[in-house]
Amino acid sequence: MVDIKSISTEQRNKRTKNMDVSSTLEILKMINEEDKKVPLAIEPVLDKIALVVDEVTKSLSNGGRLFYIGAGTSGRLGVLDASECVPTFGVKEDTVIGIIAGGDYALRHAVEGAEDDDQAAQKDLEKFNISNKDFVIGIAASGRTPYVVGGLKFAKSIGAKTASITTSENAVISQIADYPIEAITGPEPLTGSTRMKSGTAQKLILNMISTTAMVKLGKVYENLMIDVQMSNKKLESRAVNIVVEVTGVDQEVAEKYIAKYKSVKHAIFAIISKIEDVNEINKILNQYNGNIREALRNSMKFGG
Repeated sequence: MVDIKSISTEQRNKRTKNMDVSSTLEILKMINEEDKKVPLAIEPVLDKIALVVDEVTKSLSNGGRLFYIGAGTSGRLGVLDASECVPTFGVKEDTVIGIIAGGDYALRHAVEGAEDDDQAAQKDLEKFNISNKDFVIGIAASGRTPYVVGGLKFAKSIGAKTASITTSENAVISQIADYPIEAITGPEPLTGSTRMKSGTAQKLILNMISTTAMVKLGKVYENLMIDVQMSNKKLESRAVNIVVEVTGVDQEVAEKYIAKYKSVKHAIFAIISKIEDVNEINKILNQYNGNIREALRNSMKFGG
């Protein structure tokens, strides 16, 4: 038996004890009041998150990958964040990888006992030929999930940098990871249901890590996603609007440049720098690791 009484996310919430005899609106207010506490629980660990972001950025810059490993809600949130990095930032599908205990089937179904296998994460990571260039983040509300513990230990054993995200104090995974993050959200409105405040905190932290790392990697200009993949009509429209917003050209011109280069970043660079040759654009952007602001600032033709 697991001593769940020692896990802070398993404690009873005194403020919601009368949930079952409350009105619909009263229950909603209870949940809403508890949800308000989540960002405040994250604020004290922003410095810890910053350390993780900087290390993740280094790994990705050096050809490494970012892995999220978790079980249940934590695993699903990792897979979600990883999946959204592709269309949002234009990275390859194997740049940010989410792994859930029990495999993809577990995204929609409960896989009994999957999280208790402390050897399974190693096998899952080995399928991706994980190396010391990669960065692995273990996610677990309880902070003691065997699947995550085993995965972090294996990652460390091969020299990969590691981090952990938990909402429990003095967590086991915090003792293992190089960069532990503990955002203490307290007892859930529904006792032990860590898909609630704990899951919200994990989602917010994952958003922070992936978004900030991509900003630092030059995937963002000002606050615009200039590497967005134009995979549907909405994203095509967004791409045009971004080019118009940054360069000041009209929609027709923006569409022409996007059609020519098939890239928002390239379209912006071509319009502002007056450099039209795609090979020359690629050369300059590659020189500055895709950071368009740096490329424009240092381009001789752009003139600073």
